Amino acid sequence: MNKAAPTNQPYAMVLGLTQDAGYPQAGCAKDCCKAAWTDPTKRRFPVCLAIVDPVENQTWLLEATPNIKEQLYLLNSTAGYENSRLPNGIFLTHGHIGHYTGLMQLGREIMGAKQTPVYAMPRMMTFLKNNAPWNQLVEFKNILLVPIQNNESIVLHRHLRITPFLVPHRDEFTETVGYNIQSKNTSILFIPDIDKWHKWETDIRSLIPKVDFAFVDGTFYKDGEISGSTMNKVPHPFIEESMQTFADLPPKEKNKIHFFHFNHTNPVLQKNSPERQAVTAEGFSIAEQRQIILL
Repeated sequence: MNKAAPTNQPYAMVLGLTQDAGYPQAGCAKDCCKAAWTDPTKRRFPVCLAIVDPVENQTWLLEATPNIKEQLYLLNSTAGYENSRLPNGIFLTHGHIGHYTGLMQLGREIMGAKQTPVYAMPRMMTFLKNNAPWNQLVEFKNILLVPIQNNESIVLHRHLRITPFLVPHRDEFTETVGYNIQSKNTSILFIPDIDKWHKWETDIRSLIPKVDFAFVDGTFYKDGEISGSTMNKVPHPFIEESMQTFADLPPKEKNKIHFFHFNHTNPVLQKNSPERQAVTAEGFSIAEQRQIILL
């Protein structure tokens, strides 16, 4: 796995791989989180992907998580930039707390950003403009909202572009999108949240051969993972289900699939768990924090 930042080629970097609350999760004293409370090296941030063009000295974030300050530090220190540096743009997927609330760090109380572009779908834009404290970021011009549309590409620079696409999810406040990141050499599918694969009008299996990497929702490993809760209230494709969905793909295609967005209860977070070993034994991949992909 490549963790060394190149100096002459665009790349993507995984800055987080858990669901909204990170790992360990606040208030969790169960065995799943105990080791991470006592050992900081086991902690993981919410899902976030960075895109870096070292030649043009430009960076972009996919998601603004509650851990954005640590993620910006990780990004900038890896890329060799000043740690006060803000990205050239932030792309949001939807209005659940782990995916946009890091925007608060851009406000005048903290970084005092000046018109950092924030790319958002129509309902997401309306949500940010009409609700405090996010509308203050707009009013004070800490962020500049940039409208995006389903399946319309945004050119970041030269051969680098990103395309949002709608996916079914619990859209209480906003719509939900995934992204396709494309360069002249590499393409990356980014789907941190989706309800169930069969609810999507697109056949996910048809997309895998068209990309080089697919980061997909792996929130829970299997049904019943959360005791005392009705898991159908938080529908996600269980990793067990996804492995069945992708079972007929050739080994090369399976290896492209990187599960991420893990709940703190998900046993694949544990390096030596039978569940993690089962995923890799079937030929699938698991995202790693600090993972670097050349574009």
